[in-house]
Amino acid sequence: MHILVSNDDGIHAQGIRVLATYLATFAQVTVVAPDRPQSASSHGITLHKPLYAEKADLGEGIRAYQVNGTPADCVKLGLGALCHESVEPVDLVLSGINAGSNLGHDIVYSGTAAAASEGALLGFPAIALSLTGEPFDFMACAKVARLLIDQFVLHGLPKDTYLNVNVPPGGYEELTGIEITRTGVRQYQNDYTKRVDPLGRSYYWQAGEIVKLNNEPGTDVYAVEQHRVSVTPVTFDFTNDRLLDTLGTWHLSLG
Repeated sequence: MHILVSNDDGIHAQGIRVLATYLATFAQVTVVAPDRPQSASSHGITLHKPLYAEKADLGEGIRAYQVNGTPADCVKLGLGALCHESVEPVDLVLSGINAGSNLGHDIVYSGTAAAASEGALLGFPAIALSLTGEPFDFMACAKVARLLIDQFVLHGLPKDTYLNVNVPPGGYEELTGIEITRTGVRQYQNDYTKRVDPLGRSYYWQAGEIVKLNNEPGTDVYAVEQHRVSVTPVTFDFTNDRLLDTLGTWHLSLG
């Protein structure tokens, strides 16, 4: 099995190094990751400047490249060019391990989710992996990834779908189970702090706190609150089917 690994925390992050080292014990691993942190970069791609891929050292048996682009750039470049140097085609795309949660609406902004979704958009099975809080046990998340990989080998994944996985804090033995979930609701109370730079220009730092919401059982947020791993299948059909008939009753005419 050949696995392409990327992330949004950057090539030097502990999470991607632990994951790649663990995967290399049973699979061929190629890492293509940003050369610096790209958290909350969403699904942006680079169009108006060149991308540079430099080889990186992540240990024996791991081909690794650092790229001056976004997580989506890394997956596109990896699947479109860098992995062509390998004898075996890529079977699976993994993104992570992210040091922080990607629950609910987080996936709209998440570079971790974007790397996985880019893989799915290009027709490859993909999984996004996140640890939801400290203490970060990256090996616990890597073991969860292995469970999912084993099941993927048996069952596969449909096209245009990736798995968004969130693992609660603590060790593997402290987890209370794995739950298949739907996306919950996560909101933030945004706060902007205004400051002045040495040239007298105003600038703003964004901060904010999570708003505590009561998510229903069956959601990713609820599962993690119960110290269970959440596994959410995410797809790309953005159409609100419930509104199609209603919009059909609108009096819309170009005449």
